[in-house]
Amino acid sequence: MPEPFKNLLNKQVIHGMALHFNNQWPEFDATGFEATALSNLDQLELKARGEQITHAMIQYLPSDFEQSAEIMLSSLGPELQDNVSAGAVDDNGIAGWAIMPMTHYVGLRGHDHFDLSMTLLKEMTKRSSSEFAIRFFILESPNKTLSVLKGWATDNNQHVRRLVSEGTRPRLPWAMRLPDFIKDPSPVIALLEILKDDETEYVRRSVANNLNDIAKDHPNVVTDIAAQWMKDASQERKKLIRHACRTLIKNGNKKALKVLGYGKPRITCTSIDILTPQVVFGDALQFVLSISSESNQEQALMIDYIIHHRKANGSTSPKVFKWRALTLPAKKELISTKKHAIKDITTRVYYPGMHTVEVMVNGVSQGTADFTLIMP
Repeated sequence: MPEPFKNLLNKQVIHGMALHFNNQWPEFDATGFEATALSNLDQLELKARGEQITHAMIQYLPSDFEQSAEIMLSSLGPELQDNVSAGAVDDNGIAGWAIMPMTHYVGLRGHDHFDLSMTLLKEMTKRSSSEFAIRFFILESPNKTLSVLKGWATDNNQHVRRLVSEGTRPRLPWAMRLPDFIKDPSPVIALLEILKDDETEYVRRSVANNLNDIAKDHPNVVTDIAAQWMKDASQERKKLIRHACRTLIKNGNKKALKVLGYGKPRITCTSIDILTPQVVFGDALQFVLSISSESNQEQALMIDYIIHHRKANGSTSPKVFKWRALTLPAKKELISTKKHAIKDITTRVYYPGMHTVEVMVNGVSQGTADFTLIMP
């Protein structure tokens, strides 16, 4: 069994932080810091562990933010190269996941020292990521922070450039949402324009994730951007656009599909045949799709399927699943079989009775077929 994610912040990491803080400030109460940071640690998940370490830092580092900032800066280890997860707390200093509670410290206590806080977050992100902490400053001082981020968008360090795109994601998982950017993403888009052809996949993927966030609230904005960026696009940018449009594609957004080359399908759906008309919970649904091309030219097809799950009140709830992308030759037939496991998962409660499968090709429904789910 893999090591629990929460154990990335563990006793050894906290002990290492204490040693480095003590080396930079001999008055630091390393014993008290460790006792506070380690309290009930086994019962805490990763985010809660980070917050507990942050509050131990607030308790034991100097109350003067400038003095604490110097201690933290002097405690940092070497900058990361390519892999953001490669950093660690070792004899060379603090890097890796231990940076997370340090950036949170800056986010909580650094608002009256904006320039110094920006220096701290920039240096810390080179050893891990400051994507959560920068959001405190975006919310508190949006114009000043956006100005700094614009400068960082052309920094020579890929981790700093990635902070620009990842830190401004309107719906970054685990992080505070940015309601102003959810309402109006134009300031973020201006930054992404600078980064869209970044030399590293690491940054470009972050740009795509940011656009995917924006698409959840402004699908037409993102499809327009995708269309603009697709002009004279490199293969790297095309990959970015595909990743940025993944939620739109999954939802069958016709504009996004068209941008990616999936136009209105010229096909006939011969049949959608259910091979398992009764599915016992824990087994798999199996069905076959048969389609024929009506075009004299080959077609790019994106095939998805929707399962309309039965709810407790008898109504249904649709869930889209990816199936396959292919090029269908002119006047040719495609027969494709799909097996879909129906088993216990944490994100869905299953109910017995009639369920429906619907097949979508390039965002256009090709018909439905029913099956019955039997609960043991």
